[in-house]
Amino acid sequence: MSQTNGSEPKKPIWRRYFLWGMPLAGIAGVFVAGIIFWGGFNTAMEATNTKEFCISCHEMEDFVYQEYKGTIHDVNRSGVGAVCSDCHVPKDWTHKMIRKIKASRELWGKLVGTINTEEKFEAKRLHLAMNEWERLKNSDSRECRNCHDFQSMMPEFQAPRARQQHLNAMETGQTCIDCHKGIAHSDLRDRADEEYLEALEAPRPEFIREVPQAYLDSLARVEAKEAEADAARKAEDEAARARVTAAVEAARADERAKVEAEMAGSASDGSAGGDAGATPAAASAGGAVATNVDWDAVASTDMTLFYPGQASFEWVQNGKTHGGARPLTKGGDQCSTCHAKELDAIGDKIVAGGGGKNDELEPTPIPGKRGTINATLKAAYDDENVYFRLQWMDAGHTPAPFVDGGKMDPDNQIKVGMMITGTGIEMGEQVGCWATCHADNTYMPFDPGADAIAASGDVATQLQADKTITKYLAESRTDIELKGRGDKPLGGWDKVKDQAEIDQMLADGTFMDLLRVYADGSAENGYLLQNRTVNGGDIAAEANLGADGMWTVTFSRPLAGGEGDVALEPGQTYTVGFAIHDDFTAARFHHVTLDTTLALDNPEAAINVVKQ
Repeated sequence: MSQTNGSEPKKPIWRRYFLWGMPLAGIAGVFVAGIIFWGGFNTAMEATNTKEFCISCHEMEDFVYQEYKGTIHDVNRSGVGAVCSDCHVPKDWTHKMIRKIKASRELWGKLVGTINTEEKFEAKRLHLAMNEWERLKNSDSRECRNCHDFQSMMPEFQAPRARQQHLNAMETGQTCIDCHKGIAHSDLRDRADEEYLEALEAPRPEFIREVPQAYLDSLARVEAKEAEADAARKAEDEAARARVTAAVEAARADERAKVEAEMAGSASDGSAGGDAGATPAAASAGGAVATNVDWDAVASTDMTLFYPGQASFEWVQNGKTHGGARPLTKGGDQCSTCHAKELDAIGDKIVAGGGGKNDELEPTPIPGKRGTINATLKAAYDDENVYFRLQWMDAGHTPAPFVDGGKMDPDNQIKVGMMITGTGIEMGEQVGCWATCHADNTYMPFDPGADAIAASGDVATQLQADKTITKYLAESRTDIELKGRGDKPLGGWDKVKDQAEIDQMLADGTFMDLLRVYADGSAENGYLLQNRTVNGGDIAAEANLGADGMWTVTFSRPLAGGEGDVALEPGQTYTVGFAIHDDFTAARFHHVTLDTTLALDNPEAAINVVKQ
């Protein structure tokens, strides 16, 4: 028998010990291999997230990348850019893997040439965009919020409209992609169906978030700062106006002194004719209207009237032309919700020939015309009547180049209009007088023209229309075309309801009360329903252009009024609008206010009509 001397040699430690049935050597090898694999995998993964990789195929470089270059996500004042993966690839691992797996389908598209030409790409791009819109919507715009978080937003550094829309988004459950399409590539929103967009952009309750206190604090600071700036600007304007008035009065005093000296000299020579003590009549400080009102005791309301161009009631409701269409028609927002603090910018842009997504709002600009008019309004009432006094500075003459002589209405240097919204008017309290402005009115893009009006026969007779279509309410039509589908003209001027229905609406109060004052002090009281109707209702008015260049228009009407008048009563709040046609203009070439509230003895209303 053989024998062994001593014990067998010990195995190395990495072979001697086991963990979960595997030697440590094996575990260590797997661990190292895993690190190498994971590092390589992630390196390859990140390599596919670079801009260079994304534009390595000509489809991306020639079509998409060219649109991205120069946008705010490419270059900006801070130097912080966003590349393709920042918007199109999630940051967290799970969603990133899912996104990468789905994106692998693009390899097949590359192989078969789905979008390898510009024509193919354009035919496919709406579908591609909709895929991204839906992905971002379903994730509450996760990739956007990697950089743009509501929690970090400061309204002090945002435009008024942006701060209001972000506040609305937090409170109603909207997300970034609802509003921000086409910020790095061409905006395809106007190529999508309205029904699709309505469903896609609808608020989701699960996206509602608490408004951060820091946001509210910042909002309060910027609103206080703006109020202070407005007060300072108002004081400066009043001081400038006082200086002009003082200069005018001083000049008048000098003239009176000269005349009195001449008259005194003539009297001493015995050559004076008539009453030697007579002096020239002084300019009237008062007037024939509202003589019982102490205007000095009435607080004034500052109003900015801006130039609207061809922004019709149809235009503001169409999401393809107006970004605020959905908040207006679905969210119940008023026009002033977004635009109250940016009227100067809007008016200046439109009056210069811009405005709208394609600068379509003013195709025939008047060179030199101002974009806004700053006016002050005072309002008072007694037991029987309501009184208004509107003042603003004249701006001189800027001839309209498309009219012989440059004056559209040579008989009226100015016209002032006031509308009071009646009952039963769609969005009447949101848009005010905008409910009467349509795309087929005079000088609007779908103005039918004199020939079409004349050919309409009974419709022209019912509307008392000769060459033009006046403002009207949509409620007076059987149909209003809002979208222009099938190249249909917007509006509905020729789709008038039966006269019996019109009469019933008038009796029910479904009309827009209209008061108009002209440069010579004449005035009209009427209403807007199927057309602009002057019904001879009571109104008293006067208009004066002072030596200091200030227009003062004063008018009054009975509180109760008559047919076509909205009765003004305590305890009620009314939506009103004002318009000024200055410099001999007509039709849409005016300046208007947004929706404005008016009430009797109610300081909460924008226009508080005080009793005297």
